[in-house]
Amino acid sequence: MDRRRNPRVTVLLPVRVWGVDAHSLPFTQLVTVKNLSNGGVVVRGLRRQVTPGEVLEVQTGDGKAQFRVVWVGRMGSRRDGEAGLQSLPSEPQIWDLNLGPHAPFVATGVAALS
Repeated sequence: MDRRRNPRVTVLLPVRVWGVDAHSLPFTQLVTVKNLSNGGVVVRGLRRQVTPGEVLEVQTGDGKAQFRVVWVGRMGSRRDGEAGLQSLPSEPQIWDLNLGPHAPFVATGVAALS
């Protein structure tokens, strides 16, 4: 049984992230959104080490918003370079996301943004 609060959609969406890494150094980088929901995203391709609790800025097209790092993939694991980012309630919704028509496919991970 899935314990997630929000349904998620598997996507491959390039975005720009910037913030401060685990060594207190500012960075900006292009990464890929692996999946997203109304509550947050999973990004992959991070080359900088970030810390849970840190706030990162995410930009896609003209939209940008801040997200809190919830988890980070362990170095050397299959999740190395991935991070789970939670939407901050005060931030705008930057995804053109309507899970209504995709709901039957969300669990299988085959839906994509249109």
